[in-house]
Amino acid sequence: TDYFQAALAKARFERIDDREPFYAEIPRLRGVWATGKTREACRKNLASTLNGWIIVRLQKGLDIPKINGKSLSHATRLTANV
Repeated sequence: TDYFQAALAKARFERIDDREPFYAEIPRLRGVWATGKTREACRKNLASTLNGWIIVRLQKGLDIPKINGKSLSHATRLTANV
């Protein structure tokens, strides 16, 4: 939860010319981005994307960069591989 919140706190939001005009990304986490019709919808979509990104990285044993000194524990990694 601490890692998740720290990552979301790093999100950058911008308006784009699209039918879903809100765009957000977490720059340090490649591939973690989302769009939405409102800023709140975009934030929720980004949280969902982040959740899936973390699960896939844990399952595949891929590195997950620290954010603001937060990292995922070894126990978390083991649980994801079950």
